Amino acid sequence: MQECWCSPGRLYLPYSRFLNGLLMRPELIQATRLLRSDDLDSVSEALRLMQSTVYSFSVKVCGHPEDAEDTMQDVLVSSLPHLAKIHDPRALAVWLYTAARNRCWRMRRLKVDAPRQTLSLDELMPDESELGLLLQDTAANPESRLLSGEQDQLIHKAILSVPPQYRIVLVLHDMEDLTTQQIAKVLDIQTGTVRVRLHRARLCVRKEMNRLLEELPSPLRPMPERQSGNKVRTAGRPRECRELFADLSEYLDGNVRAQSCKEMQEHIEACPACVAFIRDLRHAIDRCRRLDLKCDPEIAPRLRSLLSVEYLRLLGTPTHK
Repeated sequence: MQECWCSPGRLYLPYSRFLNGLLMRPELIQATRLLRSDDLDSVSEALRLMQSTVYSFSVKVCGHPEDAEDTMQDVLVSSLPHLAKIHDPRALAVWLYTAARNRCWRMRRLKVDAPRQTLSLDELMPDESELGLLLQDTAANPESRLLSGEQDQLIHKAILSVPPQYRIVLVLHDMEDLTTQQIAKVLDIQTGTVRVRLHRARLCVRKEMNRLLEELPSPLRPMPERQSGNKVRTAGRPRECRELFADLSEYLDGNVRAQSCKEMQEHIEACPACVAFIRDLRHAIDRCRRLDLKCDPEIAPRLRSLLSVEYLRLLGTPTHK
């Protein structure tokens, strides 16, 4: 696909133009460099960075700090014989996330053979009342009344509401900065499947986060009456709106052809409802990208120390400070 180019000052600019250019967490780039050292402190720091990466991924996917800590330790131990052979941070990312994925899948709370919930695109689309709400130009936002930690809790709760097979794609792409191709390798699925799951996961988080915000006490804005039933009704929207909503992640990530991008842009310029929905979806993506669940550096320091010594022993390098 050719990336579409739009005017840089506009709301509907492809989301890829806002990214920082990294294809993964910077911790893994630094860890790969440090692992080439024969210095004990450098190796220990590399392992700490890997520990932080695996923990962050695992707690977002599994949802339980205890499970994330177990996954982190298991992955570090199992990775030790392989680290000396890895010189590319991208290869390190694929190896670590694959190992963490396998460990998370074995958790009793996230079984691979559990019934898989599918997300219907129709049910994730905004209905007319929601679009009307999004069109309201209100400066007051329930989220603005939350402390940073409270916002993180709500965002994490919304992410955990996404079915696991979609959630893991969302975490790897929007929170761990892996490319579609890297995610396909980690999950052993087609790149097209990655893109489909990513879009539906984003829509699900957007919808769930807005629902959680609506439930906050003393809402700052009145909520319109919802239509009954689980099915949303977007049939009243023009065909172009429905098609754009279905392909919105491709547009935001710059994965549509130039001609299609131009056509979508022309429609958006004339459709306030689409502008409002794009703004809201991008806000949901930004929330996910900002969520940073750090690992306590005091967790498993002894394990890190032992693994650092063992790593250098495997390299045939005497340990020294």
